[in-house]
Amino acid sequence: MDIKRKLSSRKMWAAVVGVISGLAVVFGLDGDTISTIAGAVVSGASLVAYITAEGKIDAAGVSNKGGEKIENNG
Repeated sequence: MDIKRKLSSRKMWAAVVGVISGLAVVFGLDGDTISTIAGAVVSGASLVAYITAEGKIDAAGVSNKGGEKIENNG
């Protein structure tokens, strides 16, 4: 299991937000608090996804020091 791929998965973070929101409702937190927590989790997920993507780009650049052009096939 590739942990970096899991941490950058939007589906995984949506599931985390869903679980946290559900638990917040069970424990009686108000809507504003739930929204704040969900926003914080989504913001953190965006940061993790950005850092992971930039790391992959940097790693590709380092491994390609020979000057060959990196093609984007996706």
